[in-house]
Parts: sequence; C-alpha cells; structure tokens
Amino acid sequence: MGQLVQTRGSTVVANSDTAPAQYLTFTLGGEMFGVGILNVKEIIEFGNLTEIPMMPAFIRGVINLRGAVVPVIDLAARFGGKTTEVGRRTCIVIIEVPDEDTRHDIGVIVDAVSEVLEIPGSEIEPPPSFGARIRADFIHGMGKVAGKFVILLDITKVLSVEEIAQLTGSDPGATDALPAPGPL
Repeated sequence: MGQLVQTRGSTVVANSDTAPAQYLTFTLGGEMFGVGILNVKEIIEFGNLTEIPMMPAFIRGVINLRGAVVPVIDLAARFGGKTTEVGRRTCIVIIEVPDEDTRHDIGVIVDAVSEVLEIPGSEIEPPPSFGARIRADFIHGMGKVAGKFVILLDITKVLSVEEIAQLTGSDPGATDALPAPGPL
C-alpha cells in the first residue's frame, strides 16, 4: 500500500507497485522520454538564453525566470549526443530538483513536449542493462504505453547538482558550481 505524502498543500499517494503515476512526456532526438509530473514546475518557450563562457556543452546558459537565475541544461548533450537544434516546438521545461535539504530549479531543453500520461506501476519495466543510448542510472524505468516504450528518467540523477558541479570542475559546495538560482 502506498504512503500518504504532503505535496504543496495536497495529500497524494506515493508510488506503490500498482498506483499509476503521471509523467510529462517529451521528445528528444526522435525518442520519447518522461519525467514525473511532481518534479515539473512549468514549461516555457525557448528564448532569452544567456550563454556562460567556459561551461561544458550540455550547460547552454541561464534564463531569467521572474527575477531568478535558472541554469538551462541541454538534455541531448547531457546524454552524450550533439547539442539540440532549436526548432519551432523547442521549449524549456523547468524542473525542481531536490538536493539534500534544498530544491533547485533547473531548465532542460527538449525538442517538443507531448502530453501528460498516467502510467500504472505494473506497466513500468526496469531499465535495460545494455543497449540504451544514455546511462542506465539515468533511467527510472521503461513505461509501456500503447505498445511502445517511454523512457522514464530519474531526474535526480540526470540533473544531479553534485555531478554537474564535478563535470564543470567546480567544488560542489561552492556557490559557483552551477549558476545559482536567485534574484537578478
């Protein structure tokens, strides 16, 4: 049986094996991915991105989101591919990532947002041990939807503030490890 969890003023049932969970699905490089809807804060149009010199290719820059500086990650580049080509449907999904006792807002660039799907726990397979184009620890599971698979991401691993800080050569405890969210 699932546990009751308080989330932003409402009570929801935490994931149990059969309880359906909602995922925001999006395309990236022709593949369908999903992230837990509870991590998604908003979806915004691509634009007004300020590049930061000497950052890895997957950190595309920062945006001003209502006075807060939000770093923007290119998921395609983060997964080891080439940087995303900006198209008409390209957008930025703002995701809230837990980090110890705080939460960070991080934007991710996706080719196009598809829809919110409800996937029962019984329809989620474990991640493949080989053959995926992204690291296995980035995958929470493979959701079966209408005879096709949706790659469900473990967003805490994909957007790990500590790992990204290591990749940028910064001290994870330092304030300049990632462009820190805050007022402009």
